[in-house]
Amino acid sequence: MRIDIWSDVVCPWCSIGKLRLERALADFPHRDEVEVVYHSFLLDPSAPTEPTGTAQQMLSRKYGLSLEEAAEKQSAVIAVAAELGMDWQRHHDSPHVGTVDAHRLLHLALTEGGPRVQARLKDALLHAYFGEARNVADHAVLREVALGVGLDPARVDRVLASDDFAGEVAADIAQARAYGATGVPFFVVDERYGVSGAQPSEVFAQLLDQAWRESRPVLQTVPGAAGADACGPDGCAI
Repeated sequence: MRIDIWSDVVCPWCSIGKLRLERALADFPHRDEVEVVYHSFLLDPSAPTEPTGTAQQMLSRKYGLSLEEAAEKQSAVIAVAAELGMDWQRHHDSPHVGTVDAHRLLHLALTEGGPRVQARLKDALLHAYFGEARNVADHAVLREVALGVGLDPARVDRVLASDDFAGEVAADIAQARAYGATGVPFFVVDERYGVSGAQPSEVFAQLLDQAWRESRPVLQTVPGAAGADACGPDGCAI
């Protein structure tokens, strides 16, 4: 079974939804037969590569909030993250930056190391942004994080110095639009079921069970005539 996830590395609910799904998968009896692949989505395609302010200031401007109100909204999300064991106390200082290059590296990780390496890079980028308030548009930061999960330095440098995987990022965004996804996280299970938002782990668990049952139907045995002849391990009745 395959799960495709559209998300951004500066999206708090993407990180929370990722962890909630992982907790559902941990209790899923067929976890070893599930492949999870991450896809690109840009919350703010116009975000700068050089920080001009914090994410908190961006929220204030975008939604017409005071800085205090924006800080309260961030604090609410930080509290949800804390319930899941994530320390985001520094998130109030996270910069407002673009994520195209981070997504290009996620595609590199998928190509070079498969879904498991991609997931490790995703975790590392999310932690860098929410846990450490680092600039995930800065190439030095991206290089450090990518090498930290085992990616080849030469390949990382080549991607960051070029537009490699830009087409894949654009294709991901186009597919999200085709699915009707206007926000993230957005989860697609076996190309049959789509669910939006950081759903509770219980919802993910139900979705996993339903998708598994419907993709692998259980044989239904129907009653037949009593005493019908058959062969068994002890031979055939004649």
